[in-house]
Amino acid sequence: MVKLALLRHGESQANAANVYTGWNDVPLTDKGREQARAAGEKLGTIADFFPSLIHTSVLSRAIETANIAAEAAGFLAVPINKTWRLNERHYGALRGLNKDVSRKIFGKEQVLEWRRGFDAVPPAQGSPTIDRRYRLVDPRLLPRAESLHQTQLRLLPYYEDEVASRLRQGQDQLIVAHGSSLRALIKYLEKINNVEILKLEVPNAQAIVYTFDQDLNIVDKIITD
Repeated sequence: MVKLALLRHGESQANAANVYTGWNDVPLTDKGREQARAAGEKLGTIADFFPSLIHTSVLSRAIETANIAAEAAGFLAVPINKTWRLNERHYGALRGLNKDVSRKIFGKEQVLEWRRGFDAVPPAQGSPTIDRRYRLVDPRLLPRAESLHQTQLRLLPYYEDEVASRLRQGQDQLIVAHGSSLRALIKYLEKINNVEILKLEVPNAQAIVYTFDQDLNIVDKIITD
């Protein structure tokens, strides 16, 4: 048996302000740091769980959560791999917009479809993200807006190559990422259909821990509280 833990970052300043974040780089709040520490402490108590690698995005809120949680869990010796493929879903032109304001502008049904639907793509931002953290990424791969489906397609190659390959070798893994990118991965792991995915929420700093058999079938799932 082997374990995979998924952890969404702690509360960010954008979460607290109720705005769309996406690829915007925002820090954790003090509450978010405490959430990350508490999540790490709980991860450290899970029997027979010690990851060989921690995977996170290139966004500060996830990196900070990974660092805090690793220290609290006793995982400081574990290497951390950062990749843009685990970034949050790209919310396009909605980035930085208050979610309540977006409902007034576009309507509740349209916003719900953008936020929770699998294939709906929000309005694209005017130009690709320009940031030196993406300087080694083919510009043609960088999105200007993404559906949840496109987010899933973007992250699955990394999951298969860097995470699933290690799980098959019996190595526990920890992914610290974002609400939508983790929803996309959970949909894949649990084979959730396009209707049921609308209902899935991934709270801040609550770890989801899967136990797999040798064929990576889920045999157990726990959620820390």
